[in-house]
Amino acid sequence: MKAYRASLLWFAPDAPGQARFETDGLLVVGPNAQGTQVVQAIGAYSAVAPQYPQLAVQHFPGRIIAPGFIDLHIHYPQTNVIGSPASGLLPWLENYTFPEEKRFAAPDYSAQAATFFVAELLRNGVTSALTFATSHVESVNALFAEAQAQKMRLITGLCLMDRHAPADLLNQGQGSVSGTEQSLRDTEALIQRWHGVDRLGYAITPRFTPTSTDAQLRGAGELAQQYGDVWIQSHVAENKDEITWARELFPASRSYLATYDDFGLMRERAIYAHCIHFDDDDRALMRDTGAAAAVSPTSNLFLGSGFFDYEGANRVGYQYGLASDVGGGTSFSPFHTMLAAYYVGREGQTKPGLSLSPQHLWWQHTAGAAAALGLDGANGGPAVGNLLPGCEADFIVINPQATPLLTRKTALASNLDELLFSLIVLGDDRLVEQTVISQAF
Repeated sequence: MKAYRASLLWFAPDAPGQARFETDGLLVVGPNAQGTQVVQAIGAYSAVAPQYPQLAVQHFPGRIIAPGFIDLHIHYPQTNVIGSPASGLLPWLENYTFPEEKRFAAPDYSAQAATFFVAELLRNGVTSALTFATSHVESVNALFAEAQAQKMRLITGLCLMDRHAPADLLNQGQGSVSGTEQSLRDTEALIQRWHGVDRLGYAITPRFTPTSTDAQLRGAGELAQQYGDVWIQSHVAENKDEITWARELFPASRSYLATYDDFGLMRERAIYAHCIHFDDDDRALMRDTGAAAAVSPTSNLFLGSGFFDYEGANRVGYQYGLASDVGGGTSFSPFHTMLAAYYVGREGQTKPGLSLSPQHLWWQHTAGAAAALGLDGANGGPAVGNLLPGCEADFIVINPQATPLLTRKTALASNLDELLFSLIVLGDDRLVEQTVISQAF
């Protein structure tokens, strides 16, 4: 076992968005019955240290130990696309994203991109991620292999796309087998190869319904029913042009979101990015199926897509968490994402505006995202995004004095909200002094 002394930040188990903070705390980690490094104890140093008198303590004076961040939606093939100018979502896809994704047919290109991507996540304090790959099996294998090598909890899957995209990006057939059928066969083979191996998980991944035929969506839904413990990820209701297109393609569905439900793709462990242009029927469908939203504020602001309605989500009661959505998103840093979420919440011209508390913003990127993924320890499953006993010991060491301005501002904090908000507003990757992965020590 190992013990770490510092200020400690974690979250109450039954109070969403409510943080706990110990200015002089002790975090004790060690293997559980399966050999996974988990939190054994957490609390005030004066209370916890006497329980482990023989245990050496690593001290981080002036530092904060917090749960590793969870990115609920990101595109690993779009690392090179970040910061590309475009007039909107669909032109951005056509001019930048699709040309870059074509390069992932090459295993060597996929491998080097995966290595950089995982390193960048960890450098920014992101210890778990749900991420898109491309429509190439090679891209999926490369990312899983790198995440496995780094002992990271990561979920990804083959991008299902058999229409309305460049021909060489569509799922390709083999011999007499169509691209649609081959994509479903490849999906199942990848599930069987990777899902549940070490800390890896598989996500059935239609890009979005306009780029999949009915046959592909139907097959994806059948796989989702057959493999009930895998995840589902896609995009929905990001901008109004996309919604109009989806409604033209699926006129029998009540709404764009309902197209996923009509094909059996809404359930627990289903994560839908954006979820901006919803009505209350859509919100109720999210709630009733157990699906969750990946709120992507830097991407939505960058592409001018709209503003996620936090008041509507809270009122109807469906789950959500934060996501960078790189490369539409503008930063790997969770601090930038949390600040953008604050801006989005405050916007009150197109929806009810509200001020998200710093504790709640941080929760959305840690314990809240874990709950959305079903990785909060419920029913005896694994838990990430928190530092409660039993949680996998993924954590970051934060230096509140990482810059002169942070040093000046955090010294003025008179309570936890002021401290956390200073970090959110002024922070970036420089705050993350160390990232520790559960099985890496």
